[in-house]
Amino acid sequence: MPKESSKTKRTSKVVDDGKKRRTKKDPSAPKRGLSAYMFFSQDQRHVVKENNPDASFGQIGKILGERWKKMTDADKKPYNQKAELDKKRYEDEKAIAAEKHSDDE
Repeated sequence: MPKESSKTKRTSKVVDDGKKRRTKKDPSAPKRGLSAYMFFSQDQRHVVKENNPDASFGQIGKILGERWKKMTDADKKPYNQKAELDKKRYEDEKAIAAEKHSDDE
């Protein structure tokens, strides 16, 4: 076993439990933009629920997913437009928040 030279320093290691630590999200940060599918599901969830009153939350999600897949691009267009507008809203709010944050520092 090699001897350590006097120049080498020993450092104590911190025991890590292997879990990643998440940083707390800023509560004043803007909400992310919704996807076209999310706008579709918000719009259609009540219709699916009325037609399938005994369906569970997961089953309703599956039905919505199947309907979304069967839709044509023309049918999806209004939802895609809403998603683009919401994405722009998010980017604008994010820029304003970043500007405020840089002003605070």
